[in-house]
Amino acid sequence: MLRLFRLTLQKFLIFFLLFFFSIAQAFAPLDAPRRHQGEGPFEKLILRGGILINGEGAPARGPVDIVIENNKITQIVSVGNPSVPIISDRPVANPGDKEIDVSNHYILPGFIDMHAHMGSQLQSKTAEYSLKLWLAHGITTVREAGSFNGIDFVMDHVNKSQKNTISAPRILPYFVFGLGEKQQINTPERARRWVKKAASKGASGIKFFGAAPDVMLAAVTEAKKRKLKTMMHHAQLEVVEQNALDSARMGITSMEHWYGLPEALFSNQIIQSYSLDYNYNNEQDRFGEAGKLWLQSAEPGSDKWNAVRDELIALNFTINPTMTIYEASRDLMREKNADWHADYTLPSLWQFFQANRYAHGSYWFDWTTQDEINWKKNYQRWMRFLNDFKNHGGRVTTGSDSGYIYKVYGFGYIRELELLQEAGFHPLEVIQSATINGARALGMADKIGSIRVGKLADMVIVKENPLRNFKTLYATGHVKLDENNKPVTVGGVKYTIKDGIIFDARQLLEDVKQIVKQAKEKN
Repeated sequence: MLRLFRLTLQKFLIFFLLFFFSIAQAFAPLDAPRRHQGEGPFEKLILRGGILINGEGAPARGPVDIVIENNKITQIVSVGNPSVPIISDRPVANPGDKEIDVSNHYILPGFIDMHAHMGSQLQSKTAEYSLKLWLAHGITTVREAGSFNGIDFVMDHVNKSQKNTISAPRILPYFVFGLGEKQQINTPERARRWVKKAASKGASGIKFFGAAPDVMLAAVTEAKKRKLKTMMHHAQLEVVEQNALDSARMGITSMEHWYGLPEALFSNQIIQSYSLDYNYNNEQDRFGEAGKLWLQSAEPGSDKWNAVRDELIALNFTINPTMTIYEASRDLMREKNADWHADYTLPSLWQFFQANRYAHGSYWFDWTTQDEINWKKNYQRWMRFLNDFKNHGGRVTTGSDSGYIYKVYGFGYIRELELLQEAGFHPLEVIQSATINGARALGMADKIGSIRVGKLADMVIVKENPLRNFKTLYATGHVKLDENNKPVTVGGVKYTIKDGIIFDARQLLEDVKQIVKQAKEKN
């Protein structure tokens, strides 16, 4: 009977996902246009006099000169002390070399969004919209989580980004398990065959929602053989069979959101305490009940809590929490009225966010004060686990899942940085999560994730100190009073450097503003 029940749940989940994929692929956005912005790469580029935050946890230092040759960092030279003239010897520039004075600016590694979607036409009519918003917020690498618009669409943009023929971050495609198949993958052999096909088509990894244990094990084992990374969204229809700890033991390399983690921490039950009239297909039920889940898990510091934490760390498991994507659950009004919606949210995306019984993540059918209080408490326990996990050596990364639930590309990512700080991370630990931790989880720490000699030239350059205030990274900036008691807006990324190409973030934002303005004029 249990096996029959499990198979019924699996069939429902597969049906739901295949339906979702077919809709997404039918409405894939238009391709990003050919790149017309960005200078470089250069034979030699020298950044002069910046303040370096290297991404690995070291404190800021500067002024430094950074030399980049053909997209590789070749020198990082300390050239003096703050607030006094530079008298040190500096790297020599030859005729034809590109130099940029970034005195008193902060230089960070390019940010890595570990949970990104390019969106469908229901969200954005063109891929240019999300790609430029990511770059304008310093995001130089995205893990494309699911490739819902189809393999051909995603791989086309992956290849164009690699060649830098479009304005886009580096795109690492993680195909959702079963993508492109017309039939359910219900045997280990079919699972292995699909993984081989995904690898041959260029997948960097696989995203799972759940499947029968023998099918999952076959797929994960084959993925390891082919050196594909794996990520898991523990769907509630499958989580009783496989929680986060089960996934880590199986060899899955990272988990998304928080599904599966409180279930691994259950000590007085096996199944979430659902209301007896709960219906998973009713998204207010789904997310309303989810807001009560963390308080059903083990108490912080208990034997169960510590045992799960320590085993996940020992298994080198990565948690990619995406706290930002659920934030409307604890404060809907804040998310609906964010500063950036006026200039940067497309009408189609805004419409996609509205309450709708047919749409995923639009669960505001009757969202109450009590629902928000439940979610506030949910966040407190969730954040406590993340901070504890980090403090004991666990890897936490930074992802946004923007394009849903009032989260706009780029802006949602910066909000995730703020939420990690709220969880107890020191700002330098937040930057670690946003850079080197992501690179390590992707298996790319030898190329990206920190500013070191020998690595690729992926960098973010900002005028304000982001460690002091992450709000200064938002494209809309941060408002404060000047010496004349007048409000002024400061901040925003100044330059994003990806693969040695210098993008003016403000120009990218102007492009996005025009896309939004034109879309509004058509409505």
